[in-house]
Amino acid sequence: MQFTDFSKLDLSRLPSPCFVVDEVAVERNLKILKHVADQSGAKVLAALKAFSMWSLAPLTAQYLSGTCASGLYEAKLGHEYYGCEVHVFSAAYSEADLRELLEFAHHIVFNSCHQWQRFKPLCKAAKAKRPELNFGLRINPEHSEGAVPIYDPCAPGSRLGITLAQLDESLLEGISGLHFHTLCEQGFEPLQRTLKAVEEKFGHLLAQMQWVNFGGGHHITAPGYQVDSLIALIQDFSARHHVQVYLEPGEAIAIGTGILSCEVLDITWNQLDQAILDTSATCHMPDTLEMPYRPDISGADEINKLPYSYRLGGLTCLAGDVIGDYSFNHPLGIGQRLIFEDMAHYTMVKTTTFNGTRLPAIALWNSATDALRIVKQFSYENFKNRLS
Repeated sequence: MQFTDFSKLDLSRLPSPCFVVDEVAVERNLKILKHVADQSGAKVLAALKAFSMWSLAPLTAQYLSGTCASGLYEAKLGHEYYGCEVHVFSAAYSEADLRELLEFAHHIVFNSCHQWQRFKPLCKAAKAKRPELNFGLRINPEHSEGAVPIYDPCAPGSRLGITLAQLDESLLEGISGLHFHTLCEQGFEPLQRTLKAVEEKFGHLLAQMQWVNFGGGHHITAPGYQVDSLIALIQDFSARHHVQVYLEPGEAIAIGTGILSCEVLDITWNQLDQAILDTSATCHMPDTLEMPYRPDISGADEINKLPYSYRLGGLTCLAGDVIGDYSFNHPLGIGQRLIFEDMAHYTMVKTTTFNGTRLPAIALWNSATDALRIVKQFSYENFKNRLS
């Protein structure tokens, strides 16, 4: 799903490996999300867990109502660089982290009735000082829409969200909203079905609430997404229940906006030609192993579809550090640059330095003007300083 034509970018201008994000494409996505907010009345937050390139925080803040975080550090990043509202949900909070969050966050969502009860005195004291503070509970509608269990918050036995059977409705004093999250890079219909399940199980509580957060996983900016239907759905829900709706898209902000550029280091052979790259599946694009999925490469196809086929692997010692099998119109050469497409979301946020592998540089490109800025380069010091 690549919207920007990165073939226009001279890759020799980049260090390797390097993430490159097109700021024009990001703004295009933000404008779509702003349109949804303006027309529906929803507030749209940037989910930093998917895309936290804070160099783009000023641009993001022009269009969205704030950020949502999965813990203290993401929340601090949102507060320091993005401004506006800061929402946070965590599967569990330590007391130390919660005390710090209470000083600046706007919405804090708890994953269990037990945590809410344990920290309620702290929360009430903080709200007395900061009336803008709101507290919510994450509910689990036990309605699965995901195909991959590791990414399905409603899978049987999930630790995420409170099921109706586990919700103690006598403890809702001080709770102003409910949060649910069931989607992963999905269209409108899964949300529509999820919302029906939420209303069937938890609808009797909505009259007590001021806001409902529909979570993330909404592919709002993807081609073919039913934006008008989403707007109508939010309008209808808000009018019937008299609540403020929040959306937390992450990947929708960065869909089709970025690439991972890399270089061929060596060509070997074992049953088939093997190309060793200066990037890594396990270090730089772990979702290719976790999801798993096969990322697209510009100018490449499935194995044996084009004349020259290769297995592309990373440079680490992990035997399974394999990105996939591809074919090309021409033989690969040492030093050749390759482009892995649509690599802005859930990539930079998951990179590691296993084996001491160098982290990819980060660059901002403007596809309209061809302006290029290397935002960040990483060195041995970055590897050393995270250890002891």
